[in-house]
Amino acid sequence: MRIISIAILLFYSSILLSQNFLSNKKFKLPKGITEASGAYLAGADSLWWLNDSGNAPELYRTDGGGALLETYAVPGSLNRDWEDLTAAPDGRIFIGDFGNNANRRQDLCIYILSKEGQLDSIRFAYPDQGAFPPPKAEWQFDMEGFFYYQDSLHLFSKDKSEQSFITKHYSLPAKPGTYTAQLRGQLELPKRIVTAAAISEDGQTVVLLAYRFKMFLGFFPLTPADLFLFRDFEGTDFLSGQMQRKRGARCLMPTQYEAVDFTGPNTVYIASERTPLFHQKAKRRKLPLIEADAQP
Repeated sequence: MRIISIAILLFYSSILLSQNFLSNKKFKLPKGITEASGAYLAGADSLWWLNDSGNAPELYRTDGGGALLETYAVPGSLNRDWEDLTAAPDGRIFIGDFGNNANRRQDLCIYILSKEGQLDSIRFAYPDQGAFPPPKAEWQFDMEGFFYYQDSLHLFSKDKSEQSFITKHYSLPAKPGTYTAQLRGQLELPKRIVTAAAISEDGQTVVLLAYRFKMFLGFFPLTPADLFLFRDFEGTDFLSGQMQRKRGARCLMPTQYEAVDFTGPNTVYIASERTPLFHQKAKRRKLPLIEADAQP
């Protein structure tokens, strides 16, 4: 009954956002959401979250100020490495258990939670991966961002090679089964690797959240995060669109921003993980208009 209530809330709250919700520029996340790795804006004052690997297979719902409203265990699921969260207009929730830090996983999975509370899954492999793991220079099969669009799931990889900043775009049918993902394209971002993805409600803007771990002066760790927007693409060839870059977050203490979703046509929330010196929080970011300078 509790899972059914999740689906009902998602299905009937996905129409409008309240002005009160949009007014929150930033807020702390509850202590239970220590490693926010995926976010889905369901409706007015209703945000869904998940934690990544090492945490319980649970979904969390907060209001627009970060107050915890509900916690739901997803029955029959495992959290090998949950990395992102998205949903279809009919209320289905998709949970991406496809984190692959060592590029060796062969049990990649996307859970599908129906609005009736039934759990199913998509099992898949990449068409261009033949070794598990491949040589370190080819570690481009980690996955941390995806979204639902027009009956398909679109996945964007995280480059772990430490030699390049390539993201690959794959697609999968948004229905249960075992598949080989379709490689749709790839792009090297300027010194950032992808940690989350989202598409606007009108389907006109795709945003990739990306960061970089680097050392300042050789000893001080920094983790700058940025947003990469794609517009004016043809069909679902998102990475071929006009790209714009927006500053995401700069932190004095290293942390990772790994969750993003739209709150309006030109606004998103991004969220960070907790560290010993940094509380987990969400921040609103306004996106540049299409006429803005697209140079990084």
